[in-house]
Amino acid sequence: MAVASAFFRSSTSVFSAAVLLRVVLLVYGLVQDAYSPIKYTDIDYFVFTDAARFISQGQSPYARDTYRYTPLLAWLLYPTTWPGYWFSFGKVLFAIGDIAAGWMMFKILRNHSSMTKERALKFSSIWLLNPMVATISTRGSSEGLLGVIVIALLWAVLARRIALAGFLLGFAVHFKIYPFIYAASIVWWLGQGSTIQKPKSTKGPKSIMSKLANFVTKERIEFALYSIVAFLALNVVMYQAYGHAFLEHSYFYHLVRIDHRHNFSPYNTLLYLNSSPSNISSTSFELERLAFLPQLLLSVVMIPIALAKRDLPSTMLAQTFAFVAFNKVCTSQYFLWYMMFLPFYLPKSTLLQSGRIGGSALILWVLGQVAWLQQGYQLEFLGKSTFVPGLWASSILFFVINTGMLAIVIRDLKLGR
Repeated sequence: MAVASAFFRSSTSVFSAAVLLRVVLLVYGLVQDAYSPIKYTDIDYFVFTDAARFISQGQSPYARDTYRYTPLLAWLLYPTTWPGYWFSFGKVLFAIGDIAAGWMMFKILRNHSSMTKERALKFSSIWLLNPMVATISTRGSSEGLLGVIVIALLWAVLARRIALAGFLLGFAVHFKIYPFIYAASIVWWLGQGSTIQKPKSTKGPKSIMSKLANFVTKERIEFALYSIVAFLALNVVMYQAYGHAFLEHSYFYHLVRIDHRHNFSPYNTLLYLNSSPSNISSTSFELERLAFLPQLLLSVVMIPIALAKRDLPSTMLAQTFAFVAFNKVCTSQYFLWYMMFLPFYLPKSTLLQSGRIGGSALILWVLGQVAWLQQGYQLEFLGKSTFVPGLWASSILFFVINTGMLAIVIRDLKLGR
């Protein structure tokens, strides 16, 4: 205990350990890729680097099939086209993004939650020393960069750097669509001055015009304008450079995607049926089309309105958790989207204060993934048809576990924990 306490009293020790963890995984990845038939590098990383190679040849990044991202990502990975060990440049960049996001988490906890240095380092370590986070980035997933942008957005809002916050939101949505859900919570939170504050009660009825006038504040207008201008400016530049292909692959594709591989979503089986034109049924098609309704109703409307003025960071956790759990495509990388908010939620949460509830939730969350992965392994590696009931049942089980955990988070926020 004394050694652990001393470790968390030193920011140098914690961040050095975080860097070392990622260095070890990067080196291990090189060895596994060289000698094992099962590669450490994520398939998406090859997509990113292939797109960068096309750019280096004067072509569009969308010349690479399945590249569904902003061209900015391919440009950031341009050095991977250089000879030698530069191919791993992107993995190093993503790992640095992880560290930078963890540093900002530490600063937010110190400056806005009034935590001691030791306590702030402990909770930042949920991200910094998390093997899952480090593995995903060092395998070549770009979620580490997204983590920097989103946590920087949170810092800017809490510091009331409105122009910067607006720019970061516009940039984040351009980089990956889902951060648009945070706009509702941030706009609602900007009506008051602290991260945890219950709405003030008012006496007497107010007219609609009066309520609207109170809602439309200078900060909210400034935030909206900067975010819209940043988003549109980036899109105009990319459209001028790459035309309709940019819109098609970066945005429109995600509205109709039917990915079913590595997908923990309960819509998995329906998406599989829809992936084969001969098996499309009107029922599955309609269900897939309606998938966004409960997802957006929860993450964009109900959760922000009910909770944002109580605790902005934890509300962003609840929003993201709902968005991922109810999304028709849910892969393990998406879990990082809400894990980055855990250091802000856990300190006063039921999950941490009650060892029985917290431990049970963690065990169930892991077992839910194990159950799905066991069925997925039989399907994708052994060629066994496990869609019904195995894969479908495990998807439903994982969804139930996630909604149960979401209910705990929402309850904690309603009770002011």
